[in-house]
Amino acid sequence: MSSRLADVSAAARELEQRLRLGGGPEKIERQHRQGKLTARERIARLKDADTAFVEFGLLVAYDKYNGEAPAAGVVTGLVHVGGRPCVVVANDATVKAGSWWPETIGKILRAQECAMRCHLPIIYLVDSAGVNLPYQGGVFPGQYGAARIFYYNSLMRRYLHIPQIAAVMGPCIAGGAYLPALSDEILMVKGTSFMGLGGPNLVKGATGAAIDAETLGGASTHTGISAVAHYAVEDDAACLAKIRDLIGRLAPPERVAPYDPDAAPGADPSTLYDLLPNDHRMQYDMHAVLRTILDDGALDEFQPDIAREMICGDARIEGMPVGVVANLRHLVKGAHGAGARFGGIIYTESAEKVAYFIQRCDRHGIPLLFVQDVSGFMVGKDAEHSGIIRAGAHFVEAMATTSVPKIVLTLNHASGAGYYAMAGQGFDPDFIFSWPTGRMAVMEGESAVQAVHGPSLEEAKKAGFDPSDDLKAAVEAMRADYEHQLDARFAAARGYVDTIVYPEDTRTVLGIALRAAWQNPGPHLGPFVLPSRLGGDE
Repeated sequence: MSSRLADVSAAARELEQRLRLGGGPEKIERQHRQGKLTARERIARLKDADTAFVEFGLLVAYDKYNGEAPAAGVVTGLVHVGGRPCVVVANDATVKAGSWWPETIGKILRAQECAMRCHLPIIYLVDSAGVNLPYQGGVFPGQYGAARIFYYNSLMRRYLHIPQIAAVMGPCIAGGAYLPALSDEILMVKGTSFMGLGGPNLVKGATGAAIDAETLGGASTHTGISAVAHYAVEDDAACLAKIRDLIGRLAPPERVAPYDPDAAPGADPSTLYDLLPNDHRMQYDMHAVLRTILDDGALDEFQPDIAREMICGDARIEGMPVGVVANLRHLVKGAHGAGARFGGIIYTESAEKVAYFIQRCDRHGIPLLFVQDVSGFMVGKDAEHSGIIRAGAHFVEAMATTSVPKIVLTLNHASGAGYYAMAGQGFDPDFIFSWPTGRMAVMEGESAVQAVHGPSLEEAKKAGFDPSDDLKAAVEAMRADYEHQLDARFAAARGYVDTIVYPEDTRTVLGIALRAAWQNPGPHLGPFVLPSRLGGDE
């Protein structure tokens, strides 16, 4: 019998496989006829062979625009180039000529924020017709509109000194031309690239002058006349080789992670498909999950006999030290005669324990891994009288202000204020991942039904009547709506997680994320922090 995790994983994989085709086989073939590689082919040649590409936002916008914007027309993520972690942003010209949808902006900004937060070189592979004009209202204006891309470009150049390499490998038109112009080095491909504030048609309409694209803004023009670009290369393959060469010339990073490629987990990750229960409400062994992720499966627990519903401890992933904060997901016997505690719930004592552990990791410079399966904070008289609001505030403040890297992995539930305390997206974790079983919402559907329709259902029960048809329909509609919104694919489509990862890939993805985050000595506060604001040198 197949498991819930296997079933939802298969559905997510099928969707991802379809989205990776971008605009489809015909558009891919058209790209090849133009002498160009596709965005994914370019990334495959750019990255080190036999290394993984951790893609961000593959599912973004897949359920909008009648399916016409797979991956929002841009491919972003983490790659290794010459052994060095880098961020890559590649326009997918098979999707509406690589034009910018509203969600394209969000994906590019997220990629830039990862580069800024982790001090990683960022590589732009530009092949875009510019703004998708029918949707310009979601692209052009606003604080987080397209202009913010150029704002981040400027901050990286002037203050953060983060290397930016831009390769114009197709059209780069209008305001989009400022993205390469604000980079450190610009490459252009002879015969297929164009960069200009307006194309030949716009120039003719505005000035009446007729001019061909190559003369107006081709590689020879910008490397031999305008001096806007720095290198002209023969084709895509030569362009990608030149980028690898430029990355290899960079000064070594300030910090290099203590990476051990030979380290192995303590258990086979394939066992996870049978470990997670088919009913998301049922218990399972979180320690068994951690053994498939951590080196040798070893976790040195911190205060293991205190607030056992929260697991805290020291471990390593591929040789890199990490502080683990995870939700236990079964009933826990209370200490000193206290009543049993529910797994996945945060109590006053557990909040204080985790807050102290986070602060201790912060003092020691140890990155944090939050493994989420949390239903929220405990409610009720005992919880309120014990000061759970104050304890929860301690937890949230410690998590929010820690200056070490924060990486999030959602296994199952991510609900209520518990999701926030466990480094929810609003607290700027360096990376946030989810298994296909992740369920992100303020509460589960049944809880929402009781909160909204509970009084009416109880009133009908007391009167000895069945609920009305309208009430039954409203209840079922709410359940269905919650199930739809609780799907990990729903969260991924809206950028609430960077990517959906699968159990057997989890350790590899976490290792890549840790190596990337390790390059920033700190602080990891917000998408970027200018060092002088914290007393350091510019």
